[in-house]
Amino acid sequence: MIDTYKEEYRDGILKLWNTAAVKLGYKELDMDSFSDIFTGNAYFNPEQAFVMRKANEITGFACGCMGEDLPLGETSGYITCVILGEDVENSENYIQLLSLLEETFQRAGKTQSEILFFNPMMLPWYIRNTDRHEHNNAPGVFKNSRFYEELLQNGYVLRTTEQAMYLDLKGFGIPQAIAEKEEKAAGEGYEVSLFDKARHCNVEQMLKKLENPLWEREILQCTREGTPVLIAAKNGAVVGFAGPMLRQENGRGYFTGIGVVKEHEGHGLGTILFYKLCEEEKKVQAAYMSLYTGAENPAARIYSQAGFRRVQEFAVMRKML
Repeated sequence: MIDTYKEEYRDGILKLWNTAAVKLGYKELDMDSFSDIFTGNAYFNPEQAFVMRKANEITGFACGCMGEDLPLGETSGYITCVILGEDVENSENYIQLLSLLEETFQRAGKTQSEILFFNPMMLPWYIRNTDRHEHNNAPGVFKNSRFYEELLQNGYVLRTTEQAMYLDLKGFGIPQAIAEKEEKAAGEGYEVSLFDKARHCNVEQMLKKLENPLWEREILQCTREGTPVLIAAKNGAVVGFAGPMLRQENGRGYFTGIGVVKEHEGHGLGTILFYKLCEEEKKVQAAYMSLYTGAENPAARIYSQAGFRRVQEFAVMRKML
């Protein structure tokens, strides 16, 4: 039997999550974190969350979301998760839950079903072979999961693979070659430093050129409120950023991204920003950093050179409805 979400199902969903989802690699949830991610989320709709029951046991949970203000929100619905207990994990049940989510998208006039990193219901996951180090958001579906295979069989197309990378900051230091690169950039008129609103301008214009709505919202807010952000600037005008630099409670060095506007590429600013970001995260006593990048992204080479290693792959997928 499948029903839409009701509060009475919460404990059973938590029990399912903390077995089946944790086995996949997701972080365990309690009542507070379940509320933060799902029921207390502004984009949560109980009519778009489905609970599979067998007798008095919760055996499946599927959740999606929509929002006109989200990237692709006018055309797309987002799938957050489809979790099945081990004894009911089969194609028939995956199809049932996927179909119900897709029907909610179609009724709302959406033409696409998406699994991607813009989903506002962020699912934390554990980095393998670490001391329970975690990343704050899975940017897609675990590529080594049964769910990924089921999506492929049900009309979902792999759009890109996001690679998760990890660095223990304990032994990190900026190599001489990067210091020399920064010196060369300075000779060309560039400055890489922490943002200072008394000396730096052009943040909003820089972010608009990078065309990333998440960066634009978060970095603009950080620079206005004084949260530390690294910038690259020329004559005081900001042309790139990295950050913000924050130590999360779990010890992770948080940042939202790195970007340099196109007309100022070719001066090594992205590389300098990245290394100095790692240095600043270590200064605020972060124990580790984690990030994800496209499998074909040339920046992955920079991350590897800085000591990051690949730890997981996620699939970003789409189905036309």
